[in-house]
Amino acid sequence: MEMTGSKILLECLLEQGVDTIFGYPGGTILNIYDELYRYSDKLRHILTAHEQGAAHAADGYARATGKVGVCFATSGPGATNLITGIATAYMDSSPVVFITANVNRDMIGRDSFQEVDITGITMPITKCNYLVQNVESLADTIRAGFAIARSGRPGPVLIDIPKNVTAETADYTPVPREQHKNSGRLAALLKWASHDFKAPEPNVQDIDKLVEMIAQSEKPLLICGGGVVRSRAHQEFEAFANKIDAPVAITVMGGGGFRGRNKLTTGMIGMHGSQASNMACNTCDLLIAVGCRFSDRVALDPNTFASQAKIVHIDIDRSEINKNVQTDHHIIGDAKRVLQMLLERITHQQHHDAWKQYVFSFPTETQYDENKGHLTPQQILSTIAKNLPQDTIAVTDVGQHQMWSIQHFHFDYPGQLITSGGFGAMGFGLGAALGAKVGNPDKTVLHVTGDGCFLMNEHEMATEHYYDIPIITCIFNNRSLGMVRQWQTLIYDGRYSQTDMANRTPDFVKLAEAYGLKGRHITTIEQLEEAIQEALAWGHGYVIDCAIDMDEMVRPMVEGGKHITEFIVD
Repeated sequence: MEMTGSKILLECLLEQGVDTIFGYPGGTILNIYDELYRYSDKLRHILTAHEQGAAHAADGYARATGKVGVCFATSGPGATNLITGIATAYMDSSPVVFITANVNRDMIGRDSFQEVDITGITMPITKCNYLVQNVESLADTIRAGFAIARSGRPGPVLIDIPKNVTAETADYTPVPREQHKNSGRLAALLKWASHDFKAPEPNVQDIDKLVEMIAQSEKPLLICGGGVVRSRAHQEFEAFANKIDAPVAITVMGGGGFRGRNKLTTGMIGMHGSQASNMACNTCDLLIAVGCRFSDRVALDPNTFASQAKIVHIDIDRSEINKNVQTDHHIIGDAKRVLQMLLERITHQQHHDAWKQYVFSFPTETQYDENKGHLTPQQILSTIAKNLPQDTIAVTDVGQHQMWSIQHFHFDYPGQLITSGGFGAMGFGLGAALGAKVGNPDKTVLHVTGDGCFLMNEHEMATEHYYDIPIITCIFNNRSLGMVRQWQTLIYDGRYSQTDMANRTPDFVKLAEAYGLKGRHITTIEQLEEAIQEALAWGHGYVIDCAIDMDEMVRPMVEGGKHITEFIVD
């Protein structure tokens, strides 16, 4: 069937099961948007206030649903406005396909209006990217992009389509997704990208060796990383932890990979990890990290990290092995499959009561002095947790509020915590929350942010209002760039350079009302409870502005590069 490139693109999205697109139109992508007008009954498009918001929304949608997110943008500044969102998805292994349009093929390289080499720019922050040179290759390029984004270690893919390709015609034959791996042209594209549909099958001998190491261990510790979340291996991971009776430390990206209410949970590990997690890491004799990158926020000093333990790394990506921390053993494979194979081979229930008693003699959560006459982070988060449904999806921006949320919320399933872990992008939260809610319309979505972060994404309240996407936003308003101020207090001798926000922020409640939402300032637990109930009853976008002390800190804290137990805030 003869079709334009624009129509072929949209038909390929339907092949992939896409139902939602986030984006922003412009000149070079107009042919696609013109065709999209005719597909409004099949494809929902969410027009955000800014392309970066669209990128984060597609990312949040992907993380919350487990599907591939889709984002459209035009050439030049439209495409470059996606960069932060693409890098965020790349660092956190989130599957998003970014579709950009470029100037006509014969105008590329001539500094044409709104022309940019977006494939060159994004090469380091995508799994793969393509510049589609002709309409005949478009369909298989789209199919390859989705295959690469979702398989193996997930991640973003960018496909740049010159405007003339969106207008030219070619024969299009529908290919059901389950038949894609049999397509010769698609196989060639995947080979060019050095990609295979299948995840590597774990080596049986490697599995058996780990079973032996577990049997010999008296003080095992597990680390739950983002790979457990991405592979939806939470049930297998919990069964494994219970079977070997090992405490579990959780990375920022591992939130939801292991139930926070499980009695084996030690809390977050690393720079702002709990004392229980960090002390266990320093004392264990066997450390098994599943889907964890050993980033500098976890393995602060790689040379002394888990120095008394044999370190085992389970990861789908071979390039992560021995990149940051030298291991004693490793297994390459999808977390879900590796854990299934381990569970098949570990036949006896293990018990490590003395080890657990030692580990849990240290706090798993930070306690705050609640007699100072102002709200503490724990009070705010505990009140929210008690008043919102247990399956509420929590989406954070980046900073102190992010760490407090991960420390004090207990996440039960993959996709319940959505946060920018690797890239740490301020402004991520509201766009990602919109995507999460669109993908999960029946769940409550909470957006936790700080006053500094909210200034970077508050314009997406326009999107929230127009599409009536009910997000509850909770602002930790300390009138400063809190995490930077904390470092300035502890490390830079109180030189508060450019972190005071006291006279730089608007009245957030009035701002919410200007966008058609509701809001409330709160200073007490009682006011917070009332605001939450009002937000739930209102059923539309709602902003809760929580006043907290400017000098409240995230505790514990270990300075970067130091030993994991050198707490400078105890």
